Amino acid sequence: MDEHPVDTREFLNEIEGHLLLAAEREQGHAAAMRFTASLVWLTEHQRTEVERRFEAEYLALARASWQRTAERAREVRGEYEEAYRDLRRRLLACWLLTCAAVTAVLLLVCA
Repeated sequence: MDEHPVDTREFLNEIEGHLLLAAEREQGHAAAMRFTASLVWLTEHQRTEVERRFEAEYLALARASWQRTAERAREVRGEYEEAYRDLRRRLLACWLLTCAAVTAVLLLVCA
């Protein structure tokens, strides 16, 4: 039963990735068409080839950007996890020190 949420989450992440890629391809194609619209001297075959290459470069740049973003997210996550572990250690140390101080005061008062 625990397997389903993980599988569902992975499946949804994969669908989201496909949707993002499709949207990026559409944006790349639209940008390529805008770019070639001003190049009126191109033949239809040349225009198609320039649009194809432009779109491919657009997608490569988007993919590189996504990879840099994902890498930075992993780095930030690691930094936050380390800060959280450090905070937990300090809180535990403070709690133990407080317990020791309260115990010492109670022993002194009772003695």
